[in-house]
Amino acid sequence: MKALVLSTLGRHILMISPHISGSVHDYSLMKGIFDPGSRWFKGKKLWLDLGFQGADKEYGQEAEVALPYKRPRKSKNNPDPKLTEEQEKYNRHHAGVRVAVEHAIGGMKVFHCLSHRIRNRLTTFIDSFFWMSAGLWNLKIS
Repeated sequence: MKALVLSTLGRHILMISPHISGSVHDYSLMKGIFDPGSRWFKGKKLWLDLGFQGADKEYGQEAEVALPYKRPRKSKNNPDPKLTEEQEKYNRHHAGVRVAVEHAIGGMKVFHCLSHRIRNRLTTFIDSFFWMSAGLWNLKIS
């Protein structure tokens, strides 16, 4: 199961998308929920991970998109690929900001209904589990 989570830097969960089962790329899921032509993120800064590679091209006109640098691929011309010291410093800063989002997602999993196998056939229960755990997490940290 996969769902897209929007949270603040204060770890409050603002939105959870309906769950998707199967193998779906994070950025494809984002494009399906938030149309790139819409103004969902106008004037906001989006702290995304490398699963959203390419978001800066489609959402960069409306929002400031912060993505970490990706290490270059190893090749014959570049046998020992490395990031520059400035890029590594930016990635550390980026990870320090994103850790709040990861803590919010991990905080939802504290309630165990998301981390254990759900043996039911009704998909509405699964969405309810996501939403209830987000609401309980928000209540816990407020």
